[in-house]
Amino acid sequence: MPTYFYHVDAFTSRPFSGNPAVVCPLDAPAEPSWMQQVALEMNVSETAFLHPLSESDGHDFNLRWFTPTTEVELCGHATLASAHIL
Repeated sequence: MPTYFYHVDAFTSRPFSGNPAVVCPLDAPAEPSWMQQVALEMNVSETAFLHPLSESDGHDFNLRWFTPTTEVELCGHATLASAHIL
């Protein structure tokens, strides 16, 4: 199954401006080491990974954020980018 990545410029309506984030919707949780490698490869300030919660009706998601070097606890523009992709 392919993995899709979306490059989103948050806080703008013009390409190549705003705050860039990569959003990666997944069907299930992924290994943190894989997510970290993806974030390093994408090389933007934050890469967001989201997947539906198993007990939800498809409307609740788990969301994690990675910089090229570490996982972070919260990222506003990557959260908004994720909502835009959903």
